[in-house]
Amino acid sequence: MTSRAARDIRSRVTDATTTTKSPYELLGEERIRAISASFYEIMDREEPALAKLHKLDEEGRVHPAAREKFAMFFIGWLGGPQDYVAKHGHPRLRMRHMNVKVDVAMRDAWLRAMFKALDQHNVDGPVRAFLETRLSDLADHMRNVEG
Repeated sequence: MTSRAARDIRSRVTDATTTTKSPYELLGEERIRAISASFYEIMDREEPALAKLHKLDEEGRVHPAAREKFAMFFIGWLGGPQDYVAKHGHPRLRMRHMNVKVDVAMRDAWLRAMFKALDQHNVDGPVRAFLETRLSDLADHMRNVEG
């Protein structure tokens, strides 16, 4: 099963040869998992208010289960295997986050951590521009309170 977001994302990224590929194909699963891991390391270190919205481990870091769940989602969202959907069902992101206050500050914190993770893994060129747009749209869509 392919999500609408994955179909949309795959339909818009072109590499240097103008071949349309998904971000998953351009980045690879190993690199996406590394980006996801860096995202949470940055969140734990630099965005503590955002980290505290997640289940935390005994050291106060985002719990490994939450990290793995996001990695599975991110891989599928970027056009890779739909393991998240197989295990957890449709993402229904807004519904799953309704119990969390997502305002402009939380949106911006999420984007700062994600963009720094992309920087750490040298994501650039057309895929970077595309991801920045799509991730910004997604983060803004998740807002559920004013301000």
